[in-house]
Amino acid sequence: MHRVDTTQLLKGVLDLAVLAALRDEDGYGYDILRRLRTAGLGDVGDASVYGTLRRLYNGGLLTTYVVPSDEGPHRKYYSLNPAGRAELQRSGKVWQGFASTMDDLLRERGTA
Repeated sequence: MHRVDTTQLLKGVLDLAVLAALRDEDGYGYDILRRLRTAGLGDVGDASVYGTLRRLYNGGLLTTYVVPSDEGPHRKYYSLNPAGRAELQRSGKVWQGFASTMDDLLRERGTA
């Protein structure tokens, strides 16, 4: 029996998930990873999140700043900038449309 590979689905929406995780509060890498897992994305990998943060930063959607830590190395915090907030809104609308279409399809086939 063929089953849906959630890691493949996650690859397609990880940028949006990371932007959403930063919507209300800045965060450092592990903190963002923890937020995603707590939200139900338990399959998300460390390297995927760090790579996504780097890509979003290089794409001009995030800003960073460093906070000293008494308990270890300094932490690089990520925050949404105006371009990141605009992308979150745009991508969120695209996702909502896609999810709505999938819900409709599944209901029509009696699988939801």
